[in-house]
Amino acid sequence: MKLRNIAIIAHVDHGKTTLVDELLKQSGSFRENQRVAERVMDSNDLEKERGITILAKATSVEWKDTRINIVDTPGHADFGGEVERILSMVDGAIVLVDASEGPMPQTKFVVGKALKVGLKPIVAINKIDRPDGRHEEVINEVFDLFANLDATDEQLDFPILYGSGRDGWMNYNPEGPKDQGLTPLLDLVLKHVPEPTVEEGPFRMIGTILEANPFLGRIITGRIASGSLKSNQPVKVLGQDGRVIENGRISKILAFRGIERQPIEEAQAGDIVAIAGLSKGTVADTFCDPSVNEAMTAQPIDPPTVTMSFIVNDSPLAGTEGDKVTSRVIRDRLFKEAEGNVALKIEEAEGKDSFFVSGRGELQLAVLIETMRREGFELAVSRPRVVMHKDEETGQTMEPIEEVVIDVDEEHSGVVVQKMSERKAEMTELRPSGGNRVRLKFLAPTRGLIGYQSELLTDTRGTAIMNRLFHSYQPFKGQIAGRVNGVLLSNGSGEAVAYAMFNLEDRGPMIIEPGEKVYAGMIIGIHSRDNDLEVNVLKGKQLTNIRAAGKDEAVKLTPPIRMTLDRALSWIQDDELMEVTPKSIRLRKMFLDANDRKRFEKSRASGAA
Repeated sequence: MKLRNIAIIAHVDHGKTTLVDELLKQSGSFRENQRVAERVMDSNDLEKERGITILAKATSVEWKDTRINIVDTPGHADFGGEVERILSMVDGAIVLVDASEGPMPQTKFVVGKALKVGLKPIVAINKIDRPDGRHEEVINEVFDLFANLDATDEQLDFPILYGSGRDGWMNYNPEGPKDQGLTPLLDLVLKHVPEPTVEEGPFRMIGTILEANPFLGRIITGRIASGSLKSNQPVKVLGQDGRVIENGRISKILAFRGIERQPIEEAQAGDIVAIAGLSKGTVADTFCDPSVNEAMTAQPIDPPTVTMSFIVNDSPLAGTEGDKVTSRVIRDRLFKEAEGNVALKIEEAEGKDSFFVSGRGELQLAVLIETMRREGFELAVSRPRVVMHKDEETGQTMEPIEEVVIDVDEEHSGVVVQKMSERKAEMTELRPSGGNRVRLKFLAPTRGLIGYQSELLTDTRGTAIMNRLFHSYQPFKGQIAGRVNGVLLSNGSGEAVAYAMFNLEDRGPMIIEPGEKVYAGMIIGIHSRDNDLEVNVLKGKQLTNIRAAGKDEAVKLTPPIRMTLDRALSWIQDDELMEVTPKSIRLRKMFLDANDRKRFEKSRASGAA
């Protein structure tokens, strides 16, 4: 059977996974009466909840006499480590662009990588039925984007299709006809995307996706570059430096057939398969015949820009809600994660009770924390910090700068520009984007953007859409003002009392509910002023045997501000931690004792002086 390998590239929420659903349906991968979940490729719980693709996944459809292997890539730059490896598996790409929003930063990120490795793009303008669609302008924007990314003349001569992934049609004409379904797209893939290039020689393959299976152990997915692979064949694994990591046998070869993986006896060069049976081989390693001695070169991965400390939870409530609390189990889990996710970097601190975890952005780290807490882990995490670089020639401190695109209603554009300038951002473009909205582009330090997402939504009443993309390293931009408000801290341990909380309401809004367990040094509210204040949230009403004629007034509390994991991560300061357990998210000071906090402040002030 002939083969084609393609990736689907798009910005977050431009309809990649929905299009894959329709491709699977129309190519006959499902039975007529088969019940299939919506966005079937987003199989992970977190992906379904957040509506984003986090892990790259492969599937395949059969069309005419050809098998088309399709790789669904994440649209978010925080998961770019997934994308960079996946592109080495495919020979073409469908670039999916929203008919109204046009090419966005994340599209630019992945398309740049795809053009660099020489993929021939097919541009599909999706959501053509949107009332605010502007497909002609969008095509010009796509062409300009490709030209800016140094596309070759052959890559710039891309075919264009219009349609709606949700309604399941694509055509060369924006008006249709729609009754052909996705046939024009599938035919175009066969015509435009070249067959996989097959090298001479014995079996070789680079690992691109790693996953653990309870029955088969480690499963590695990749594209076979040369030779063929049979079940029970002896293979060896070479690291990037050519070192032999392990020798073993392939216990199972799994091929992608629709949404299921089926065991096959033999796989040929050019096909994308998953193999099981090896215990040490990982992503970017070369899996090959024992006669091969040279490793294949893997795609380079961009360096991490944000780091956080994962610390063993030492609060008074430690171990009451989670069952995985020791440094050993946390360490094993983090190193296991880093094996499959090459964009993550894990370092152990000297005290062995904390770990520095570096990644592409807050979202990537927040997804890791959320996954761990669902597995029963308890830990404390610090505020994300930016990874700085020293320029070897000038000795200057360099910090990561991001390109930020904000789409917002015109009436709110003033406050966005003001807040971004406070964060040391430089505006590079301001233009109307239709429907009384404007598109603002900035170059801003990553430091200044930590925690801005929730503030932006508050300032713009939830109407703004922000997209970010790593741009470059530039000289340090100076100090950026942090959080304006101080916090309210509990001065004792116990359960929060509604009466005490009612009397504290004029000090600032609460972030806990009555009856919640608290301890000394735990953050229970946001102070209305800029200093931290210790308060007694455990004090009950004094009861006497004298009753007034009028009945006691009922305590009516203002609903608390609930801190989600993402919001809490960006809201805490450098001297605060977030305590994460399977049931709760609590905020606390790094030093729970008031005297320790004063000593720490004194030493920090003398150090700064």
